[in-house]
Amino acid sequence: MSVSRKRVFDLMKTQCAVFNTTYNPQRLRLGSRILHSRLKGAAIASYYPPRIGTIAQLRKLYPEDDIIDEKEEDWIEHLNVAQSRGKGNPKKKRTAAESKKFTKRR
Repeated sequence: MSVSRKRVFDLMKTQCAVFNTTYNPQRLRLGSRILHSRLKGAAIASYYPPRIGTIAQLRKLYPEDDIIDEKEEDWIEHLNVAQSRGKGNPKKKRTAAESKKFTKRR
């Protein structure tokens, strides 16, 4: 004589509640094994050597030297050209009187 399917599922549900596991009668792939595993990011990051030689790091190491970043200089020049043509960011409003939000039109 076999045990009914409903009774087996009730037993599985109780077993999962007791042992604090996931009740999954359809046996779907939920990824809980991967989600509960330890994170590997720190181990992978420690494998690679630290990045040395960026412009910001060199400026911190040698503040007395004038180190020029060509990409940054090009970007600043691009912003200045855009501002001279009126395409730059708008100026921030300092007071409520300067803001259009608080001026009523009639």
